[in-house]
Amino acid sequence: MNKQRKPLKKFLLVAGARPNFMKIAPLIRALNKLGKSKNILVHTGQHYDEKMSKVFFRDLNIPRPQIDLGIGGGTHAAQTGQIMIEFDKALEKFAPNLVIVVGDVNSTIACALTAKKRGIRIAHIEAGLRSFDMEMPEEINRILTDRISDFLFCTEPQAVINLKNEGIDDRKIFFTGNVMIDTLLAHKKSAEKSKILEIVGIKGEKYALATLHRPSNVDDKESLQKLMKILQK
Repeated sequence: MNKQRKPLKKFLLVAGARPNFMKIAPLIRALNKLGKSKNILVHTGQHYDEKMSKVFFRDLNIPRPQIDLGIGGGTHAAQTGQIMIEFDKALEKFAPNLVIVVGDVNSTIACALTAKKRGIRIAHIEAGLRSFDMEMPEEINRILTDRISDFLFCTEPQAVINLKNEGIDDRKIFFTGNVMIDTLLAHKKSAEKSKILEIVGIKGEKYALATLHRPSNVDDKESLQKLMKILQK
């Protein structure tokens, strides 16, 4: 007598902004390879133009999202609220067993909070990171998402310590490493073919790459000058 196969569990994986795409790419590949879940990719549309969104799906070989909420821009409050409204409809339609959110953007907290209200379990990838600066919108998103998540996957040992210091149950915390490294290694060969070093005139020279993209770094002249002096040293 043939045993009836159990239906696959449904996972909703949420990506919304540029940093999310690099984290979601290796994750969805690994889950698809395991073949133990039906993996549904949700793009909230928080970042939506060609260079902030579509180019990453193409370059990172990420499957086209089955759900595109198409939110677009707006204030933090408007964007978060609109994502919650639209994501709630997706939860109603697909009834997932687990919602997987990554990083610390508005999409992260919006989708986590919506899932929590429906009693759906949440996994947070890149949990426990802290700047201890509550003026950063991302810090608020991180803390709140971690408080309501059921599985917290950490990229570094300090993140584990941060969560334990905040009273998070040890059984929810997993030190798994950084999925961004998986993306880096997956695209190492194609990156080596890039002509960017020739374009900027440093081919064959020693160089360092730094990103200063947060508003707290670049919107204030004094802060930016301090960073420039640090980099010079």
